[in-house]
Amino acid sequence: MTLPRDPAPGGPARLTLLVRAYCHLCDEMADALRPLAQAYGVTVDLIDVDDAGYGNGPLEAAWGDRVPVLFAGAPDAATELCHYRLDRRRVELVLSGAGKLARDAEIR
Repeated sequence: MTLPRDPAPGGPARLTLLVRAYCHLCDEMADALRPLAQAYGVTVDLIDVDDAGYGNGPLEAAWGDRVPVLFAGAPDAATELCHYRLDRRRVELVLSGAGKLARDAEIR
């Protein structure tokens, strides 16, 4: 059994994944992300962009065509890590603190 480690210095303590309830790509990304988050000791917030009860209309308008989309931190900080499919290498670099978060960084 592997114990989760503390978030790496310089790495985010929280990830945000924008999803839709009926989206198979969203389910796949969440499933692929779960062991990474556990291994690095980070929390993943799942936000359903179609859930109007939580005021997610602006998120749906901004990111709706790219869901699922994963962020380091909150989506309003514009720190997108990947969309559609999990970019495991990029996420691991960021979670380890070795990857620099930049708004203009290449997103795959």
